[in-house]
Amino acid sequence: MTHLNDKDIQVSIVIPAYNEEKAIGEDIERIKKAMDQTDYRYEILVVDDGSSDETSRIAGEHGARVIRHDENRGSGAARKTGIREARGDIIVMTDADGSYPNHVIPELLRFFPEYDQVIGARREEKGTYRILRSFAKLFIRKLAEFLVGKSIPDLNSGLRAFKKDIILKYLYLIPNGFSCVSSITLIFLTNGYRVKFVPIDYYKRIGESKFHPITDTYNYLLTVIRIITYFNPLKVFTPVSIFLFTVGIVKSIYDVISQGTLQESDIIIILSAVIIISIGMLADLIVTHGRRE
Repeated sequence: MTHLNDKDIQVSIVIPAYNEEKAIGEDIERIKKAMDQTDYRYEILVVDDGSSDETSRIAGEHGARVIRHDENRGSGAARKTGIREARGDIIVMTDADGSYPNHVIPELLRFFPEYDQVIGARREEKGTYRILRSFAKLFIRKLAEFLVGKSIPDLNSGLRAFKKDIILKYLYLIPNGFSCVSSITLIFLTNGYRVKFVPIDYYKRIGESKFHPITDTYNYLLTVIRIITYFNPLKVFTPVSIFLFTVGIVKSIYDVISQGTLQESDIIIILSAVIIISIGMLADLIVTHGRRE
């Protein structure tokens, strides 16, 4: 990998890293070997998110450009720093723990410029807390598919490539934690950008996982709801309103038959449904107006 001026770089490969000294060197070498066999002019940018080990030193020795956070800010914060500092028009993101087949990065890049984002869709889960993660990811992914109205083979894969000019428009929406990658997937899908999913292998990580099963799963679920609400609020408000309205009607019929009159709770439930759909419609108007501007 030779030194290039900013204007010469086509692809920036961003690697967020936190205490990944055991794997990052091999990952960088694997990326270099794959990319050197292509015609792409590229850079490897490692964002060290406040590591206390030798991650930065090893990354630099293997030819990466290193940016270091003075404290641990989170995976999403590191990725956002990488996006801002990337010099290429196309950004590739991957992890520094040996879990992704980084030799397939050129395979993702061949779908540009036709697609706006290309995601490596993992064939199976190999992470820590495998059973919990598999169940949680399946539930959240199916929820996201329902809300988006599109098939999503892998919502939060860490190996992906996308156009920098697009993601910069929405960078303020990306959280600082692990749910950042699912946010990027949903941002592109809900705004009509072309997204391609490419099946990839997935390996057991090297080193200690930073995934927190309860906190990160909770944030993951909230991120899906928040992003969909932001771009397509009726997808969230309408099902909730329909559910409450149905419950209210069924309960009202039951109360009239069993007690001969409606109850206050019946009226409250039905009014709640009306209020929720009204809020959703108002939010949808705001979103539509914002897009026109």
